[in-house]
Amino acid sequence: MDVQPREPRQEIRFCRAPDGVRIAYAVHGSGPPMVVDSCWLSHLQYDWQSPVWRHYLTEWGRDHTVIRFDERGHGLSDRGVTDHSLEARLGDLEAVVDDAGLERFALQAMAQGGPVAIAYTAKHPERVSKLVFYGSYCGQQSKDPTEAEMNDTLDALIKVGWARPDSAFRRVFTSLMIPRATEEQHTWLDELQRVATDAETARTSRRQRLAADSSALMGRLDVPTLVIHSRGDRMNDFQEARYLAGGIHGARLVALESDNHIVLEDEPAWPVYCEQLRDFLSPDASLRTAMPAGPDRLDQLSTREVEILRLASEGMDNDDIAAALTLSVRTVERHLSNVYAKLDLHGKSARTAAVARLLTRA
Repeated sequence: MDVQPREPRQEIRFCRAPDGVRIAYAVHGSGPPMVVDSCWLSHLQYDWQSPVWRHYLTEWGRDHTVIRFDERGHGLSDRGVTDHSLEARLGDLEAVVDDAGLERFALQAMAQGGPVAIAYTAKHPERVSKLVFYGSYCGQQSKDPTEAEMNDTLDALIKVGWARPDSAFRRVFTSLMIPRATEEQHTWLDELQRVATDAETARTSRRQRLAADSSALMGRLDVPTLVIHSRGDRMNDFQEARYLAGGIHGARLVALESDNHIVLEDEPAWPVYCEQLRDFLSPDASLRTAMPAGPDRLDQLSTREVEILRLASEGMDNDDIAAALTLSVRTVERHLSNVYAKLDLHGKSARTAAVARLLTRA
């Protein structure tokens, strides 16, 4: 990975968290403000070069003034930080928002940013206009008895291999995040881990993030909410998205047909993410969803086909749908095939496209 920075398309600023830690944040784009509560793998100086992240930055900046920041201990923010608690990270977000002079804004929580975004919205409901979760969670811990053992193993990998020049150990994390990526994209994410933070901070911050839990606050939220999640996400299981959407009043869930935690630009799921985010954040979103552009052919679907498609939009797979409706899996598959034919959809992205049409009509 060549880490020589290109001409920046952003303005980098710094602010102080309540405990004195200096937080780096960047501003780019134009339009209504959107704050991105980023995941731990970021580096404001290099993200624009990344074949893994730059399509997000370009897309977000088309319609919004985007404010994003490096987590404490990472990227351009102060290094060597030991407090990565939920309270400290909430203070970081508050400091960035206040320093940027934002009164009201959309908030998008990426990955581990979920618990922080929930806590912020519960504390400052008047400031968050819309809330988006992407590949995220509220902090509900897995009940899998092997989870603790796996986390111990990942901690050991970080300790042994994070700072090594070769990427063999870091590739484990890369493979979990973007298993369907090209070698170029794998290599970039391998190297981003090394330049984003040191091994000790990676271990410490990861452990403290695992303890962050804002699930008890979800019921207090009263803000338009969109939950977007890859169905095959290996970093944060899709069940976390279902839990989020079920715990926040009125939240809508969009399942992306992807195995990547970070959806890549050439995937069929990428334009679905862009369309759903753009429509949700648009000031006239309610008008656009009430008056879809052009014929969507949904009127051709039977009552049962619409019912099955609606369950698919809630993140259910074919086995779940069959169980919910007391049907055979083969019958569900047949109904979905009929849906795709009536909507003139083909290929691997047919399910995602059909669900997107239904959600746009809703």
